[in-house]
Amino acid sequence: MSDTAEKARQSVLRAIDEYNASEERPIPRSTDAVLLGPGGVVDSLGLVRFIVIVERCVEDDFQTAVSLTDEKALSERNSPFRSVGALVGYVTSCLAPRS
Repeated sequence: MSDTAEKARQSVLRAIDEYNASEERPIPRSTDAVLLGPGGVVDSLGLVRFIVIVERCVEDDFQTAVSLTDEKALSERNSPFRSVGALVGYVTSCLAPRS
C-alpha cells in the first residue's frame, strides 16, 4: 500500500470514529465494512453526513480539498460508496497527481 493510500485509509478510519461518536448505528472500523446495499450500515442521509466528515478529514490530513460526490464518483461502474475499502480506494485516486 502506498503512503498516500495508507494516509487516506487513516483519514477514512478517523472519519468513521467521528461519525460513530454521534450515531446510533455505527460503521464498523474496517475496510471490509459495507456502507450501502445489502448488509449496508448507513442510509442515504447517514452516507451524506459520513461523506462530509470524510472530506473534512482528508482536507485536514492532506491540506487539499476533495469532492467525493462529483460526477466522476456518480458515474463509476462500481460505487465508491459501497464499502469502506472502496471509499479508501476512491479517496486515494482523487488524491493522485493529474497527468
